[in-house]
Amino acid sequence: MTMTYSKITGLGYYVPDTVVTNDDLTQYMETSDAWIQERTGIKERRYFTYGKDTNASMATAASRMALERAGVDAKAVDLIVYATITPDYFFPGSGFLMQRELGLNGIGVIDIRDQCSGFVYALSIADQFIRTGMYKTILVVGSEIQSTWIDKSTKGRGVAVIFGDGAGAAVVQATDDPEHRILSTHLHADGRYAEDLYVKEPGSSRPDRSATKEMVDEGGFDVVMNGNAVFKHAVVRFTEVIQEALQANGYTKEDISLLVPHQANIRISEYVRQQLNLPDNKIVNNIQRYGNTTAASIPIALSEAWEQGRVRPGDLVCLAAFGSGFTWASALIKW
Repeated sequence: MTMTYSKITGLGYYVPDTVVTNDDLTQYMETSDAWIQERTGIKERRYFTYGKDTNASMATAASRMALERAGVDAKAVDLIVYATITPDYFFPGSGFLMQRELGLNGIGVIDIRDQCSGFVYALSIADQFIRTGMYKTILVVGSEIQSTWIDKSTKGRGVAVIFGDGAGAAVVQATDDPEHRILSTHLHADGRYAEDLYVKEPGSSRPDRSATKEMVDEGGFDVVMNGNAVFKHAVVRFTEVIQEALQANGYTKEDISLLVPHQANIRISEYVRQQLNLPDNKIVNNIQRYGNTTAASIPIALSEAWEQGRVRPGDLVCLAAFGSGFTWASALIKW
């Protein structure tokens, strides 16, 4: 009996036109290029253009690029799995708006919120649906507009300097090739640490809508981050989940052709690289130019790596992420 597997056949991304450098941020807060680079590795990031970009329109642009590169007509898509924490509306999710823009009325849309691990979670969902034979072609998307809700004052600089906007997408299709495919995905979470990185509002478990002003005044819409806790957990979980993927498929860290981590902080990525003893050319880092784009970071980084010829047939590619929740996840792919 022929087994059905899944593979990535096309990648695409979209980043807004507006480049915001570290020096630009000094207009709003007490900071410096040296301070930001030392703590995060970031030199610049992209901010969306109001009236031109939306979460869904960026995702649509990334998806069209991915479909074109895959040589797949949009009408062949059976399902959309869309990861974001910054939807255009409170509801419905931006996946429905992208579906409308692509003219794919009638197909299923799954919106997920798994923060920085969102794309790998979405890829896992697509992989499972294809393996069961339910769908043959799935669009997996990560898209974020974060520049509008970060606090760009000195008070909020610890978070504000990190985040940027952008979108990435992958076309995932059925294959019977056991050699070149998504080998496995691994998903984890630990809600005990939910408040170590979170935005409290707008939450539903409040007295009533009249409390909205108080939510704003009390900082409920600000990002709360326990930076030390996030770093300590991230470096452990990143390494664990990468090793889990390798062991599940009979590989070792020496077999990795390319590691594409979530672009959270250059210090985290460098620590993980050193723990795995990988050379610089086996890890993708583009946080310097885009900042942390949450669910979009892995597909943007993977798309650029593919464009640059760093992803070739037969390569063993590992995707890994850690984020709020806490969530962490990995995917191992034989390209």
